[in-house]
Amino acid sequence: MRPYFSHARLVLLALFSAASATAGYEVAFADSDYSRQVCSGMWGDADTYINVTFDPRTSYGQVAMAMYEWKDVKYLGAVTSESDDSLPKTYVCTTDAVTSGLCLYQDIGKFIYNSADGTPMNQTSFWTASVTLDQMASSHSKPHPLRTRSGTASIQVHHIPRQESETLNPSPAGMLTYTGPIQYQVRKTGYYCVGKSIVPVTIVPPATRQVSSDAQYHPTYHGVVLFKNTFDGRLPAADYPKVNFYLSMFFAYALFGCAWAWLCYRHMTELLPIQHYLSGLVAFMIVEMAANWVYYRYLNAHGKNTASIVFLFVVAILDAGRNALSFFMLLVVSLGLSVVRETLGRTMIKCQALAAAHFVFGVLYAVGIVELSLESTSALVLLLFVIPLAFTLSGFLMWILHSLTGTMNQLAARKQRYKLKMFQRLYYILLAAVVVIAIFFVVSSYSFSDRLAEDYAAKSWRARWWLLDGYLALLFFVAFWSIAYLWRPTENNRR
Repeated sequence: MRPYFSHARLVLLALFSAASATAGYEVAFADSDYSRQVCSGMWGDADTYINVTFDPRTSYGQVAMAMYEWKDVKYLGAVTSESDDSLPKTYVCTTDAVTSGLCLYQDIGKFIYNSADGTPMNQTSFWTASVTLDQMASSHSKPHPLRTRSGTASIQVHHIPRQESETLNPSPAGMLTYTGPIQYQVRKTGYYCVGKSIVPVTIVPPATRQVSSDAQYHPTYHGVVLFKNTFDGRLPAADYPKVNFYLSMFFAYALFGCAWAWLCYRHMTELLPIQHYLSGLVAFMIVEMAANWVYYRYLNAHGKNTASIVFLFVVAILDAGRNALSFFMLLVVSLGLSVVRETLGRTMIKCQALAAAHFVFGVLYAVGIVELSLESTSALVLLLFVIPLAFTLSGFLMWILHSLTGTMNQLAARKQRYKLKMFQRLYYILLAAVVVIAIFFVVSSYSFSDRLAEDYAAKSWRARWWLLDGYLALLFFVAFWSIAYLWRPTENNRR
């Protein structure tokens, strides 16, 4: 009985360990990738780290590895020729690099650490090693279990406890034999990179060494980099602030919505048609903020999969619908519907067409900013997502301001001072919003103009969510509730 209970206890312990493993942001890599490094922003504390896991079924050979914070990228590689600037830097220490005096013989197979100011490696975030994958491949000759997500197979990412030492991330002196995930401890918030490169030596795969053959094979590898941040989840650190932001926006809209509902209840008999429309829009925006929060919570818990793509389109439709309905309502109000004139006639069809176009372009923009990579996507493709929405937005704003001017002139001619004062305040709110949007456009254009620079992601990863999502969402919140305050239910609604 004792062996049985001992075995059961081990099984339960293994299940508990697997269930308690915390998730992180995962990026797959392979020797066929165009870029030989994987980078991500990280929120650092005492429990954050990076794990590099190689696939034992498809990885063999010798790999040069380096991990570092971006501020120390200046120490990576050595100048190949002082006389020829056209030659790229030499990054991996090879026999040719040793012959050229770029590195030492004992560093063959590692990334070159080159400090012009004499800073020792242990005083930087730089870590490098020459990793051999042969023993791992030979010890995994049997099929390795796969973990499946969204119908595609991926290797099992291991989560191992951190190992403390006097030096936070000491580089090994000799060859590092890979037997399990390689861990790099992170203690400070920053932008961290994992570089890997095949060491140019000829390798025979372990599976073929038992067969008498003269066939030679090129080294190869596949794996996953796990960035374990301060939060548990699969979102990159640059996107995680959206979770708390949309939760805060949901509570803010719900709080103001309750206040609006109370005013509607108090003055139910005095409500105007426009206030019914505003009530529906308030409810719509509460649902939309909740959907955005749930979407990013789902991404953080499960990562990108088929369900998240469907969820993305739902959120994009809600977001675009919110904007289109808001501008449409603002436009018909500015045209004086139910105040200056009873009907808009054929002008209403034009308003509806503009709102429909704005809705379609809004869906495309919302999907594009999530799915497209700013660093690798061409400027033309980005403009195809931005320019149509900018045109419809500009059309709305110009038409609204022009209509407001005409409505105010009519109210001034009729000497309806109370209504005129409301529309004048609306005009000032919209004018302020246009000025803020113009400032935002200049700032964001300046920021994104440098998006192809090597250090763009490292400099902008903390603020990117604010430029893409937060700024405009907060501006809309302030502008909407300022306008709603003007048209709030009161005892003088029909004055």
